[in-house]
Amino acid sequence: SEHDSDDDSYEVLDLTEYARRHHWWNRVFGRSSGPIVEKYSVATQIVMGGVTGWCAGFLFQKVGKLAATAVGGGFLLLQIASHSGYVQVDWKRVEKDVNKAKKQLKKRANKAAPEINTLIEESTEFIKQNIVVSSGFVGGFLLGLAS
Repeated sequence: SEHDSDDDSYEVLDLTEYARRHHWWNRVFGRSSGPIVEKYSVATQIVMGGVTGWCAGFLFQKVGKLAATAVGGGFLLLQIASHSGYVQVDWKRVEKDVNKAKKQLKKRANKAAPEINTLIEESTEFIKQNIVVSSGFVGGFLLGLAS
């Protein structure tokens, strides 16, 4: 009985009716599925690209600094531990494992080449169709890296 009443409380949302009532939804996800050029003015496209690019660049910078600090600190601690005699590294084994990993990566990269080429072609086509947004994104990304 309690389970049946829960099912009755759900409401079905008709997206076509929702889009008619909310104009912003229709502008963003409207019938035109073409490039952004057809939907927004040049200024809006540059601002959208610039803001998203700045956010991506800023996050990339912060994550990059954090990763570099973690990796560098790890190597530093490993060297200190090795120099103090706490850790002994078998460098021949490390070299063997690195070479094995390089061979496996080359095999996987050769298998993934068609998917990567398709992704590159799709990305290039998107950039060509949305050159204003893309250029705004690149500019914002560089500003985000610099800030």
